Amino acid sequence: MNVFRSVKDVDSVKDMVRQALAIKASPYDHQELGTNKTLGLIFLNPSLRTRMSTQIAGRNLGMNVMVMDMDKEGWALETREGVIMDGSTVEHIKEAAGVLGEYCDIIGIRSFPALKDREDDYREDIFNNFIKYSGVPVVSLESATSHPLQSFADLITIEEHKKLAKPKVVLSWAPHVKALPQAVPNAFAEWMCRAQQEGMLDFVITHPEGFELSNEYTTGAHSTYNQDEALEGADFVYVKNWSSYHDYGKVLYNAQDWMLNMDRLKLTRDARVMHCLPVRRDLELASDILDSNRSLVIAEAGNRVWAAQTVLKNILSA
Repeated sequence: MNVFRSVKDVDSVKDMVRQALAIKASPYDHQELGTNKTLGLIFLNPSLRTRMSTQIAGRNLGMNVMVMDMDKEGWALETREGVIMDGSTVEHIKEAAGVLGEYCDIIGIRSFPALKDREDDYREDIFNNFIKYSGVPVVSLESATSHPLQSFADLITIEEHKKLAKPKVVLSWAPHVKALPQAVPNAFAEWMCRAQQEGMLDFVITHPEGFELSNEYTTGAHSTYNQDEALEGADFVYVKNWSSYHDYGKVLYNAQDWMLNMDRLKLTRDARVMHCLPVRRDLELASDILDSNRSLVIAEAGNRVWAAQTVLKNILSA
């Protein structure tokens, strides 16, 4: 593995989950892989779980870890080719990525979408330019279109807590006060569709009309506008808001009746509830779920370490 940006960079999700659980059971077994190696984590946007968990993962593997908030501590980056830099940008991404490649053996990069132009966001200029110009392996810490470390951790969590060999997993849209990216639901759908192909689970997506995700990420999933139908017999419900893909970046309407609460969970098969965090209580997800033993949000966050450590181990072993 030389790049980690999506489930497409993984040969088998079942095998990756098996590796992650083995690492979780014995976190310090592979420290020789990272000794005298440097992991650089570059953030252009806020982070709590990704920042902390990936640092822990790198150190568990014996790596030196450097963290930089480039949006605050670095120069404004230019990503366009062939432009005269006479505006607000100070450093071209060619030089910035190249320099970081001189300092680091692996680079992790986090950059959110602007949610103004779908073509610009889905082109993934920042992430792809780091791959092109850094000269070292690059890991997505969340990009404009995907958050693969989160979805890998989600699959680890499902594997740990499932009661059936092939549970029913539901991705359910939730209301929010502002437009959010499609990155988390894109990645979750993509990882769950792959897991479904490998016989690990059955996957359903439910959302109001107008909030369809790109077909690129949902091939193989059953989709429905009827949330109650989707929840029927569910073993895991993953709750997440996202803005419209087709009417890009828009909140079409605030469907508050889509918020999951304990009463709605009666439709499920005693389902456990998941969310990537941060979560707005009693807007996206009811407090009666978050404060109950049905919630897996803390377990998911904990598994972020083992997801990141498994990816880093695979890169260091290549």
